Amino acid sequence: MTTVVRILLRRVALLVPLLLGIVLFVFLVMRFSDVDPASAFFQGANPTPRQLHDFRERNGLLDPLPVRYVHFVGDLVHGDLGTSALTRAPVVDQVTTALPLTLQLTFLGLAVAVVLALAGGVTAAVYRDRLPDQVIRVVSLVGVAAPGFWLALLMIQYLAVDRGWFPTGGYVNPADSVTGWLRTMALPAFALSLPVAAQLTRIVRTSVVEELDKDYVRTAIGSGLPPRVVVGRNVLRNALVNPLTVLGLRVGYLLGGAVVIETIFSLPGMGKLMIDAVQNGDPAVVQGVVLTTATGFVVVNLVIDILYLLVNPRLRAG
Repeated sequence: MTTVVRILLRRVALLVPLLLGIVLFVFLVMRFSDVDPASAFFQGANPTPRQLHDFRERNGLLDPLPVRYVHFVGDLVHGDLGTSALTRAPVVDQVTTALPLTLQLTFLGLAVAVVLALAGGVTAAVYRDRLPDQVIRVVSLVGVAAPGFWLALLMIQYLAVDRGWFPTGGYVNPADSVTGWLRTMALPAFALSLPVAAQLTRIVRTSVVEELDKDYVRTAIGSGLPPRVVVGRNVLRNALVNPLTVLGLRVGYLLGGAVVIETIFSLPGMGKLMIDAVQNGDPAVVQGVVLTTATGFVVVNLVIDILYLLVNPRLRAG
């Protein structure tokens, strides 16, 4: 069995206890919160104490905490995230409706961040300590300091309200109009991705500079290979190891930042679903959104680990 396969199997094996730990954490936080599922279910109906007791007994809320956790995990295994106290609909239906939009926004933002970081970081490294490098370093520093919601508000004001180039909010399904989808997703994706792109740009620049100073680069260029070929084929591939590690952590920021961005741009994704659930006192929906988001973060990091193995020759060589 190769080293890569062993590492992959070990990563996959760690998913089970990690996911169980996430489920346990969310379960305990929700159970010890001030939100009462029975009161949320009867909100606005003035239920009697007997009705509240019957609801708790019928839904196992009076069972010991370990028993409730086992039942909770069993429901999750069968794809049951509970029932919304507000709509009386299964939470899994609401999640599956909102999740595609959040994934579109997250991965579109991720793609924008990667493209900007590679272009900016490589350019800054190639023109080290010259004007392009200094400009990119200043811009990336500003991007790191600028919060995503502030960028979103600026974009809405100057690009949507003042110039009318983009809509101020809303969502168009790509099945209905690809152009409309791009127009509605452009500003949210850029607002979400720019802070991540700024951080990755600095890391890519540092990694590429370290590679450019190594002997094999000078040898390759001295043997007559064009610098752009050396950078594209060798330097960039070796320099991607560290940025990939950071990228896995930044995906969590993108998923979390989507909550705020979706609310600002009125996008009906997971973020807006959770905000509405918090405001309306719907604990089952909040719980379902948090579990889904956390699971997505773990899975994406597994994918990043696989990419890390593919670009790291030392691991492949054992």
